[in-house]
Amino acid sequence: MNNTMNTVNTHNNQQSRGIGEFPAGRPPQTDFNDVFDNNLDYPRLGTVTFRRGSLSDNQLATFEKHWPELGAMLADERVDVDTWFGRSGAPTIVEIGSGTGTSTAAMAPKEPDTNIIAVELYKPGLAKLLGQVVRENIPNIRMIRGDGMEVLMRMFGPESLDGIRVFFPDPWPKAKHHKRRIIQSGPLNLFASRLKPGGVLHVATDHADYAEWINELVEVEPQLEYKGWPWPECPQLTDRQLITKFEGKGLEKDHIINEYLWVKR
Repeated sequence: MNNTMNTVNTHNNQQSRGIGEFPAGRPPQTDFNDVFDNNLDYPRLGTVTFRRGSLSDNQLATFEKHWPELGAMLADERVDVDTWFGRSGAPTIVEIGSGTGTSTAAMAPKEPDTNIIAVELYKPGLAKLLGQVVRENIPNIRMIRGDGMEVLMRMFGPESLDGIRVFFPDPWPKAKHHKRRIIQSGPLNLFASRLKPGGVLHVATDHADYAEWINELVEVEPQLEYKGWPWPECPQLTDRQLITKFEGKGLEKDHIINEYLWVKR
């Protein structure tokens, strides 16, 4: 792990390999146990496949025009948040696994004084969010393409974020795949390390087994104080305002939406 990463103006550092594309080969994966010298549980991803998907002509044109300003790729470089958003001192929230950005775009206009950074691997999902950001002129959203754990580790310093959101992460329902779930003791420790004191972690799932899994972990990270749900005094917006595609599917199947809030001690 490179501990001498430079602070950069991320939007001016796009690589020539193709806008929004990973370099040839597999993106680096951190050995978190080694870096943090612990024995916590981290997602075991095995062979990672990055779905390229396809963009419509309009999406491609929008992506090529606006991604260099509003998007960035996973890199060993700290994000210069103030420069990227063009303002200083605004609270910054990172959303891990933003999907097509439905909740991201719904919440951001209701928290205009907050910087929102959506992190997602799937390029068509980012393209859909980017298109909505451009059409609706939403000024406080930026995007990073990459694995959320690696983005937090490599691109944000300790105690640099005011909030982290993980909405409807992949439940990996088969027992043999539970080790791939993002909500584990290790990620909770990483989230805590990146949050400022008073920063908020917000997690939501509609998968009953995953909810039981999370229930066993709410007190596992000593840096995080579990506040339950709801938490009326939460200093950040927690009402997602608009039912996401995944929530809609869950509600149609009579799934219960479980939400969790923690604050960094």
